[in-house]
Amino acid sequence: MTMRRGLAAALALGLAALSSLTVALALAGCQAPAASPPPRRETRAVSVVRVELRPISGGLVTSGVLTPRQEVAVSADLAGYRVAKVLVDEGAWVKAGQPLAVMDTSILDAQLAQQRALLVEQEDTARQRQAEAARVSGLEGKGVLSEEQLQARTFAAEDARAAVGAQAAAVQEMATRLAHLTVRAPVAGLVIQRSVRPGDISGGTTPWFRIAQNGRIELWADVAEADFAQIRKGLDATVTLADDAKVAGTVRLISPRVDSTSRLGTVRIALPVRPDIRAGGFAKATFVDRSRAVPALPESAIRYDADGASVMVVGPHGRVRQQPVRTGERGGGWVELLVGPPPGSVVVAKAAAQLLPGDYVAPVWEQGGGAAR
Repeated sequence: MTMRRGLAAALALGLAALSSLTVALALAGCQAPAASPPPRRETRAVSVVRVELRPISGGLVTSGVLTPRQEVAVSADLAGYRVAKVLVDEGAWVKAGQPLAVMDTSILDAQLAQQRALLVEQEDTARQRQAEAARVSGLEGKGVLSEEQLQARTFAAEDARAAVGAQAAAVQEMATRLAHLTVRAPVAGLVIQRSVRPGDISGGTTPWFRIAQNGRIELWADVAEADFAQIRKGLDATVTLADDAKVAGTVRLISPRVDSTSRLGTVRIALPVRPDIRAGGFAKATFVDRSRAVPALPESAIRYDADGASVMVVGPHGRVRQQPVRTGERGGGWVELLVGPPPGSVVVAKAAAQLLPGDYVAPVWEQGGGAAR
């Protein structure tokens, strides 16, 4: 009896296990097989940037001479006097009215003393004549003195007063001449040339000093007649000095005429006041039209092969594809894209030639590359 009960229990357990297995197989048969990931090549980290709208410098490059915006020539007003002292040298900053050189004043000092003595004498004479005229005042028609004598004293007093005025003017003239023996700066600025020495005699046509007013130096760039259409007042320019230093400038003035022989005109580019911007130096200007932004990429992002120029565009999941491009102007390390991916597209910034279409990359954003966009 006990054996019969054990066989029945074992049979029941077997049937339950078989039923569970059948249910599991049925459920598994109803589910779709899991999708396998697409095959993926080895992923490598590469620098990426976005195609962005920006002005391109380098479309027009000119050159010219660094020239003071306003150059003031200073010379002595009086000729024939010896220079006693020179008070400033080239490179000095001066204020308006500051003494630059002093001439010997001994001759004019003596002449001024003489004229002042004559003025004192004339003033004494004038007082005497005035007193004589005052004594006969009111005697007209009384027969004490003739009319002619009365008028003579009045006229003598008036002549004496006039002589005092003339002598006072002579003293003022001499004092003015004496003041002009000190040569002063007419404007504030930078002394860019000095050609006078102690002991020189004033006179001649060569200026003693040349001053760049307020120290402002600008580039007078030569521009071909056909290129004037690309330039306007206020246009930004990058000026490259002889030592390759870069200076930001702005077009201040465009010449209204073109030389009939060379077919060149002048564009004046205002520059900041800097010690390395020297009058007479040579510089180049690259104009940047910030009002005309174009799709652009760094030059390193363009790859060249037998089929021409192209870029590697980074698509979804980091997969790259090759897209042909047509380039335009270049400048400042950037290239204009006339034909290519639209602004905002992510492209490989460097080592694009080492990638193949379909490769997978891990993007690494360059500084300023627009990762947050």
